[in-house]
Amino acid sequence: MRDDEVNNKNNNINSENKENKKENKNYNIDIVTGDPKKAIKKLSWPIMVSMFVTFAYNLADTVWVAGLGTESLAALGFFMPIFLIIIGLGNGIGVGTNSLIARSIGANDKKTADNAAVHGILITVVISIIAPIIMIFFLNDLLLLMGAGSVAPLTSEYATIILIGLITLLLPSVGASILRSEGDVNRAMNVMIITAILNIILDPIFIYILNLGLRGAAYATIISSLISVIIIFYWLLVKKDTYLDVSIKEFSWSPKIVKDIISIAIPSTSETITFSIVSLVINFILSVTSGPIGVAVYTAGWRIVNLAMIPHIGLGTATLTVVGAAYGARKFKKLIVAYDYSIKLGLAISIVVGAVIFIFAPQISMIFSYSDLNLIPAISDFLRIVSIFCIALPLGILSSSTFQGLGKGFISLFLTVQRALVFEIIFMYIFAFVMNMGTAGVWWGLSLGGLVGYLICYLVTKLYLREIDKVYISPRN
Repeated sequence: MRDDEVNNKNNNINSENKENKKENKNYNIDIVTGDPKKAIKKLSWPIMVSMFVTFAYNLADTVWVAGLGTESLAALGFFMPIFLIIIGLGNGIGVGTNSLIARSIGANDKKTADNAAVHGILITVVISIIAPIIMIFFLNDLLLLMGAGSVAPLTSEYATIILIGLITLLLPSVGASILRSEGDVNRAMNVMIITAILNIILDPIFIYILNLGLRGAAYATIISSLISVIIIFYWLLVKKDTYLDVSIKEFSWSPKIVKDIISIAIPSTSETITFSIVSLVINFILSVTSGPIGVAVYTAGWRIVNLAMIPHIGLGTATLTVVGAAYGARKFKKLIVAYDYSIKLGLAISIVVGAVIFIFAPQISMIFSYSDLNLIPAISDFLRIVSIFCIALPLGILSSSTFQGLGKGFISLFLTVQRALVFEIIFMYIFAFVMNMGTAGVWWGLSLGGLVGYLICYLVTKLYLREIDKVYISPRN
């Protein structure tokens, strides 16, 4: 075969590969902008798997730390509100970036979508440098204020390591959000599976074999997260086979894009801070009613509530992307269909999950109390009471995600604040102290307050979408 024939054959192969990549990219975009019901089903399940594996390595921390005793488990619990803020920083920027990219894709504005992706990464890097400096400086005082008391030094050791490695926790969040915003949910899922398996392997090695105790759990988390950073940004910056062009060469600083991302990121992060405030209040009340044991029960039991949230977070992320793309394309009927469908699917899941938690509460409790069997009845009681809370989850999570997709981050924040800071805290205070129910009152207040707040979230969202229907859809018919 002659050299020119070989070159022509190689050129044809390269052209075919480029076309295949282009078709794959366009296929993902077609999913996002296509039928909303099919899009939510196709986009949500890989996100759910990603969330489940994330839960798995968080659960691994709890299970392995539980073997160190009640004090270590309580120390992990006192850091939980701070950790939620850390994760909220990454998720907030990711949600803001995802929302803007999805709306830009819907409006066929790829240049803005590309630029938004780079802005999201740069904002994350800046926050990853500034936030640890501030948080470490106030860490000890904050832990004492939270009521950590005798476990404050142990909590501080764990927290300092996590804060120093903050960038490894935040960058995967925004990187995965960029992939998901263009419908590339499978690779975001795959990298989380790899990360989870690595963390589960490293936990016992660092905690027990290297005898680092609670510090070992922190090192395992940082190292496994670093791997996800390397993989995701290899795809985005080196391999460059995504629909979005994440390139510094094409980057153009835009205050408008920063404002758009921040206008979603701040409310989204504030929602996480709101959750942290509620956790602080719960820890404080429990430190009064039952001490470290109550905090340990809440820490262990809340892991199961987090597990129950995962399907709805997956549905919510998919709904955010689909609603954002539909809103950008001014296809308002699609976004209403997307919300209604996700609510129906979410309620079907939550009813089943709530029933399973209620029925198998004792068996589930054993996972978190193998080093202290006395905790089993207390965790079991907690789980059975909060199963009510779990059933109502989709009404709040999917409503917030819908407003984030619309670019209405502060409405989403309002819905969270009225539920968590108003109804949950007031109900907990009434049940725990006014009705003198103690620790059980905290659980009942959390569940019933959450139920009322979630119902309000649903009603507000339906009223807002009804107005969209009146203004944009009905006049056309």
